[in-house]
Amino acid sequence: MATQLLPPQVIEEACEWAIMHGVAFRQGDNSARHCPFSFAPMVMEKKAFAHLQFVTPLIAKLVDAVSEDADFLQQQLAPMAQADAFFGRLMGLHLQIHGSAAQRARGEVIQPLRQPLLLMRTDYMDDRQQGAKVIEFNGIAAGMAPFGQRASELHRFLQRQWPVEFTRWSAASQGELVNNAGIDQLAKAIEQAARRIQADFAFQEPQQGAPTFVMVVQANEDNVYDQHLLELALQARGVRTVRRTFAQLHHTLLSGENGRLLLDGIGAVDVVYLRAGYQCQDYWLDDEKECCHTLGQTRRMIEQHRVALNATLGQQLATSKTMQMVLTMMPAQAYLQWGLTIEEANAVKTVLAEMKPLNPETIAWFFDHAQQKDWVLKNQGEGGGHCVFGSAIGEKLASLHENEYNAWLLMQRLYPHERDTPALAIRQAAATQVDDLVSEIGLFTAFYQGEPMTDYAGYAGYLIRSKPASENEGGIHSGQGILDSLMVV
Repeated sequence: MATQLLPPQVIEEACEWAIMHGVAFRQGDNSARHCPFSFAPMVMEKKAFAHLQFVTPLIAKLVDAVSEDADFLQQQLAPMAQADAFFGRLMGLHLQIHGSAAQRARGEVIQPLRQPLLLMRTDYMDDRQQGAKVIEFNGIAAGMAPFGQRASELHRFLQRQWPVEFTRWSAASQGELVNNAGIDQLAKAIEQAARRIQADFAFQEPQQGAPTFVMVVQANEDNVYDQHLLELALQARGVRTVRRTFAQLHHTLLSGENGRLLLDGIGAVDVVYLRAGYQCQDYWLDDEKECCHTLGQTRRMIEQHRVALNATLGQQLATSKTMQMVLTMMPAQAYLQWGLTIEEANAVKTVLAEMKPLNPETIAWFFDHAQQKDWVLKNQGEGGGHCVFGSAIGEKLASLHENEYNAWLLMQRLYPHERDTPALAIRQAAATQVDDLVSEIGLFTAFYQGEPMTDYAGYAGYLIRSKPASENEGGIHSGQGILDSLMVV
């Protein structure tokens, strides 16, 4: 008779806790299913996590400054924008808003009124040999901080309610669960930004009500509860929350006095937060022959008003894979032009993995000299399905035309620690043992106009997603990814 992994009552309580606390995806019939999750947390050395908490806000500080350096963005990303149609459209919008370097030098450009609110997630893997290294920057639609906090709270509940079972499946017998205040810290940052914008208009709005936060979302998406958890926290702080797609905003955004952004039927808008806008389909209108044109102008309009905005076009460009590569290849001394000290710059360099541009010379090196299994081929896409591994890299390189090279790059492949003991995944109210679970940890940061906006010098919580080592894609929505939390030893 097979050994029971968990008593049914434990699984039932855990899944009900998850759904009750919003750790769920919406189904087509408006029911909900719980997100898959690990029964016990991943383990990391305390000093390693402390280093990530220290260095990640420095990365955000760097990216925040780079995102406002229009000359640098346009110079460095022009080749990539020519090779990638979507980023070409983003660069076109950026040029419309900021003008060219020549136009700026001649003083012909009126700078956009939007105020940058950088809500960023920096994703890492803890490599077996080199320690934690950055996988990617996420500066637009950098979500799931609420799920990160709830996963941490779920593990505390299981540790307290079912201590024997929790200890049995924990990777460390002695360890400390790490608090995660992702919801609270992001809500605090957004509220502060909203109230600052609102205060700018107090002279023309003597009877101000609650500040207003607009979340730009995708139509008919299933990951709505993570978004609603953030909205609930904002509502508790006295902020009015509104959800709209780009298509819904197109005919309803209006211009008020002194650059005030207005929304028909709602009134003045203080913060706009994009949970959409990282792919062509977010801007697509059914009757439009050219993708992104009309709704791209809606995004341009937002940037031309005095509103706290995440993500600005500059932020999206600055967190692209190509800009990650550019910054990685630069010496630490170069970061000083964006306000970092040499000590801060050297700290950032400790977590950047090697990256290479795709060109004929790099391709020849890859085939003739590289350990091909130790590299990943990436394009500019967000989410799963945009990485090529192993023997498939050569096949993909052979299929690319030279004018496509700048949309791709090579990155050192990271081999994270597998858990020392078997782990337990809870999916669709059933337990499955995973013998080779590995984890990816994302740290959130919040900066407004270059200023850290949290209780922890800009750090704003974490998100951990785990998957079997044999799986290349570890998304929570599809594939074998599961929510997780952190224990330090």
